[in-house]
Amino acid sequence: MREPGGAPGGARTLPTTSTELSRLLTAVRRGRVLTVTAGFRAPRSVLVREIAHRISSNFCDGTAVVALEHHTGLRELVAALGRGPGMPFPVCGTARAASWLAERDMLLVLDDSGHLDAEALDWLRALLTFAPGVRILAAGRHPLAVGQGRVHRL
Repeated sequence: MREPGGAPGGARTLPTTSTELSRLLTAVRRGRVLTVTAGFRAPRSVLVREIAHRISSNFCDGTAVVALEHHTGLRELVAALGRGPGMPFPVCGTARAASWLAERDMLLVLDDSGHLDAEALDWLRALLTFAPGVRILAAGRHPLAVGQGRVHRL
């Protein structure tokens, strides 16, 4: 399978089969949290971004992709979310962000979720409690520690 918009001169191959990809798309639609784990960042990042691209139209409010490249606390997470298209909350507005997200039907993609600190993970746990339309798709070395969720190991 090929990733659309791959590197110039050719597309990259997805690190999964068509059958696995179909199961992952279903898991995101039906579950609240899915984590794609692997030792190397590139394969898991390619896969979650492809899933987000393919499934975005299933959510009224689309998807928000946040690439986490270093230690990320709550304020940094909300600031990264606030920079995404259609995200109207201010950089420091964690309460406003949670309130806004509580009314959304959307997929939140966290690329390299192992960089989240305990406060950011607590906020995501709370968000899952009062934002029934939010789904989380994460990519990391380990499962996202926000409660029960499915894990797909590459």
